[in-house]
Amino acid sequence: MQSIVLGGGCFWCLDALYQQMKGVDKVVSGYAGGSEANPTYESIHEQPTGHAEVVEVTFDSGIMSLTTILDVFWATHDPTTPNRQGNDVGPEYRSIVLYRPDQKTEVDAAFYRAQANWDNKVITELKLLEKFYPAEDYHQDYFNKNPEQGYCQIIINPKLAKFRKNFPSLLKS
Repeated sequence: MQSIVLGGGCFWCLDALYQQMKGVDKVVSGYAGGSEANPTYESIHEQPTGHAEVVEVTFDSGIMSLTTILDVFWATHDPTTPNRQGNDVGPEYRSIVLYRPDQKTEVDAAFYRAQANWDNKVITELKLLEKFYPAEDYHQDYFNKNPEQGYCQIIINPKLAKFRKNFPSLLKS
């Protein structure tokens, strides 16, 4: 098993998306990329902690490659907008990849591939993972627990539909 930490807006979206990919064993919503120890949802939204909303994606690299995990990441959010994804605005919603030292070469290569697919400059922050903090329990598996909630209907469902349309071979059966 291998894992990578990704932030591309609200963590509920990435959580729902990666749970549908074959080879993905676990997705945990959380916070990373900042300096405050033990951040909370309230602290990252109310003060400058430096943390982003992220997901830790744990996957079987014999089934799903890190390259594919990263290519899906850059194809399913807008990595060219600073500190926002859609209506979610603030540094906690920035595009960020937090990697382990042995993943740097693959992350850099995926970043350059992503840039080739966007007209605007990809500004995703690439950073060595220092610490990942799991989010509060009510954020875990949010979409599956709250499919009728407005944010899930208006924001997450269209992202999932786009993912299913563009990457049908990557879906769990």
